[in-house]
Amino acid sequence: MSPTTPAGRVAVVTDSTASLPDVVPDGADVVVVPLHVVVDGTAHLEGVDLTPARLVAALRAGAQVTTSQPGPEAFARAYSRAAARGAREVVSVHLSAELSGTVTSAAIAAQTSPVPVHVVDSRSVGMGLGFPVLTALAAARAGEDGAAVARAAERRAATTSVLFAVDTLEHLRRGGRLGPVAAAVGTVLGLRPVLGVRDGRIEVVEKVRTSARARTRLVELVADGVARRGAFDLAVHHLGDAASAEELGDRLRASCGPGLRDLHVAEISAVVGAHVGPGVLAVVAADH
Repeated sequence: MSPTTPAGRVAVVTDSTASLPDVVPDGADVVVVPLHVVVDGTAHLEGVDLTPARLVAALRAGAQVTTSQPGPEAFARAYSRAAARGAREVVSVHLSAELSGTVTSAAIAAQTSPVPVHVVDSRSVGMGLGFPVLTALAAARAGEDGAAVARAAERRAATTSVLFAVDTLEHLRRGGRLGPVAAAVGTVLGLRPVLGVRDGRIEVVEKVRTSARARTRLVELVADGVARRGAFDLAVHHLGDAASAEELGDRLRASCGPGLRDLHVAEISAVVGAHVGPGVLAVVAADH
């Protein structure tokens, strides 16, 4: 996205794992820095020359897929472009430092930025990152300064919870995002655990026997969690299975009560998809 930031405004920068839905209009005040995906030795930029659909095809064909964060120079260019367009400050919001070095690259680049940069670790991923980005955009458009925009993003990030189910734990094990013991439980016993992002890390929340039961538990656990909230938003992520995501969204609408304000369905980013594999379904909840 190519923002135009009027003088005095705060520009918002994030990374491609935010999996921002279509509710973010083209031309919004957000710069998305892509992460790198290497498929069978060929490097790609997520969202530039690699889509989730192409990733699904590669994974199903048995391709070797790895990922890496952008270097500080990618963020330095983003901050310089924002300054050139009139931004006086930048708020840079990124996926959990426990899962990637992306936020570290952003912090290094911030040291030489032509304008002040406030770096925020969302401690999450997908719309667990995306919701804080949307909040930052709203605060920036309301005229808040960079420190206030960053605080707004941090508050929204603190309210997010992420639960997901995968067809296999093998992708997470290979990428080092899940301990080998936890991965072995799912592989050897044929379990389909419900996973979550807690304190920035991926953890096993509950072990179930089938994919159908895992999806049911996603709905039940999310509904139980939001029952203690006031107004809240949800996002459903998938990789190559929009029909299942829409079905899960319908079940959530029927189960989560009157506090639900918005529910977004968005395909997970290719980088995240490389670590969870086809068949993933995820639900992100955040205070409205």
